[in-house]
This record gives sequence, structure tokens and C-alpha cells, in this order.
Amino acid sequence: MNKTILPSEIRGEVRAPSSKSIMQRSIAAGLLAEGNTLITNPSFCDDALAALRIAGQLGAEVRVGDRDIAIRGGFNPREELLDCGESGLGIRMFAAIASLHHSDLVLTGSGSLVNRPLSMIEKPLRELGVQCETNHGFIPVRIRGPLKGGMAPVDGSTSSQFLTGLLMALPLSGKDSLLTVNDLQSRPYIDLTIKVLRDFNVIVENHDYKQFHVRGNQKYNPREYEVEGDWSGAAFLLVAGAIGGKIRVTGIRPDSTQADRHILDVLRLAGAGIVIDGQSVEVTNRKLDPFRFDATESPDLFPPLVALAAHCEGISVISGTNRLLSKESNRAEVLLKEFSGLGIRIKIENNDMIIQGGSVKSGTISSSNDHRIAMAAAITGIRAAGKIEIEGYECISKSYPDFFNDFLKIGGIANE
Repeated sequence: MNKTILPSEIRGEVRAPSSKSIMQRSIAAGLLAEGNTLITNPSFCDDALAALRIAGQLGAEVRVGDRDIAIRGGFNPREELLDCGESGLGIRMFAAIASLHHSDLVLTGSGSLVNRPLSMIEKPLRELGVQCETNHGFIPVRIRGPLKGGMAPVDGSTSSQFLTGLLMALPLSGKDSLLTVNDLQSRPYIDLTIKVLRDFNVIVENHDYKQFHVRGNQKYNPREYEVEGDWSGAAFLLVAGAIGGKIRVTGIRPDSTQADRHILDVLRLAGAGIVIDGQSVEVTNRKLDPFRFDATESPDLFPPLVALAAHCEGISVISGTNRLLSKESNRAEVLLKEFSGLGIRIKIENNDMIIQGGSVKSGTISSSNDHRIAMAAAITGIRAAGKIEIEGYECISKSYPDFFNDFLKIGGIANE
């Protein structure tokens, strides 16, 4: 399906979507806690729904309400096949959690998950007593536990998501564990995991992101848990305000451990007006200056930052393109191709994306079934010279199903 974006003036207030990263972690914690957990301000994006489905398959009782989700924990797998949809975090996190059980379990998925690497999970799980086999480093993943704990090396160079899974599963193993991690990427996401664990009364020790000590035989405490607003989704809204007028985004915490809160740093570098008031951020359009930013620890910011750079007068540089190879698309390649079609000159040198901003032309952008590409295309169209056609916009449901509803609320023009 296609959607047409027309130039517009951005004005208004909108609440940030709920964090899918925190949502998925809190679902896993609710599954592993014995008792009733109530998740408030939930996300109903595709990745969150996949995590809820897996929690039910692994033994939890799940009740989905309009404004909350109740999970009665209890780890006792009911089904052998666990469908993770297109969630990279889902399959890497639940592979570790599923290995707590002695049953034969198979984790699979669809769409872009078919091409996302999983080889990093095999050796650590085997070292920790689990039988684990992937399809030459890809789905499906076959698991047979139980996870015993102990010592294991973890490769963090591709993703931190499997480490998240081990940190969530090992506290329930029978003995203490020591994980030695090589070249950990996306460290803020591990901070996020440790915070969620602490909120459910589980403690792990982080030694400079190189070693993690996890005491075994811990227990998750069930609780009521409010999911934070999502800085990844909010980044698109805030950039929309910087490009096209003025916006106030509520429900986001400036003190969050989420990596993408650093969108504020980039907006300051670009010269946008920023006012922070409690859990709301107001961004106002001003003359936008080119910027330089290292997005290695926050690679999901690349799409909104390219949209921002396209409207800056001069050359912006975003570092960390090596982190874009194994997302829903090869984002570096897709951003270069699609934005070049709008008259924006982009090149990639070593680990840098170099963007010559200026005038954005009318044109067509294929989402490549990547939710963040679709949203980047929409906000780019706010100040384009003419209409921008987005092919395959419905992929936004992966993380932010209400994006276009919120886009219209703040004055954006989007027609099917």
C-alpha cells in the first residue's frame, strides 16, 4: 500500500508511543515472575504482540485490555514452536529464556527475520549446558535445556539482544554465572535491561560492559509496571517539529536509559529550539545547521537523522553505518538509494554516512518493509518541494502502528 505525503506546517502536541524495547522486556519479566504482573501504558505494536504470544506459549496466562495487560507468570511451555514474527529482540531474547526448560523447543519467524544473524547464540548456550542448533546461523533455532549457568563468552559485536536474553534467563538457573563479553554494541540497551531486571527485583553485576556476574536462584517479583514512552518513535516526531514548525511531545523521560534520547543532542547541534518540561519536550523550527554525530550506540536514529540532515544547509556526517547491516533492511544501502532519489547527495565512506543537505525534491520512496524508513520518508516530506510517495507504509505496525494518526494530529498531510 502507498501513502502520499504533501508539504505541511507542523503544529500541535502528541503523546509518544510506548517503548517496544521496554515492553518486550517487561513481558519476559512477567512470564518469569510467579504471580500477577500488570503492564500499564502498553505497546500494541507487532513486536510486542509477538512477545505476548510467545509468553503465552511458554506458560503465562495473558489478558489484554484496552489500557493494560495482565500476565500471570508461570514458565511451563505449552507448545514446541515459538513464532517470533519479525522481532530480532524477540528471537534472541526468548532463545535464552526458552533454554531454561528441558523440552525441545523451536524458535522461528518470518519476513526480515529470515536474514537476521543468530550464530552468536550457539556457543554461549552450549557452554551453559544447552543443546542449541541454528540453520547455519539463521532461523529456525532449536533449543533443549535446561540452562545450567556457569561461565561463557558472548560476542556482542553484532547485537546486544542475545546478551539481554542471557541476563534475563540466568538469574533463574541453578548456579552463578560469569559472562565475558567481546565488543559489546548498543550498551544503553543493556543498561535498559539491567534497569528492568532491577525493577523486578533481579540483580546482575556489570563490570565495565566486559564481564557480567549473575547470581543464580533469584526470583522475579510480580508487580504493576508502567512502560516508558519510546524515544525511538518520539525521535521522528521531534525531527518533524525541527523541520516543519513546532511540536510538543509528552510522555518521554529525559533521564531515560533509552539510547535514542540522544536525539536531543543532535537537535541542539542542528540549532533547533528545545524546551524540556518534566516528561515533555518542545521542539521549534529554526535555521538548521549541519551536524556530526556518532550513532554507533543508537543506530535506530539513522533514519530520522538522515531526514533531518536532508533539510540542513551543508554537509552532515553520521558515524556508525556498520550497525545498519542486519536491521529490517540494509538501512545504509536503502537510505542512500531512496534519499538520492529525492535529490539529496549521500555517500558512505568507511563507517560514515555523509549527507549534503538542501532542497528535497518530489519523488517516491520504497520502505523496503522497514518501519523506520517509512517514518523517515513521511517527515522528510514535510518540507519537500512536492509530494513524496511512500511505497509499503503499513510496515510501521512493527514499532509504531499509530504513527500516521499522530502525524495527522500535528498537521502532517498524508493521503492514500
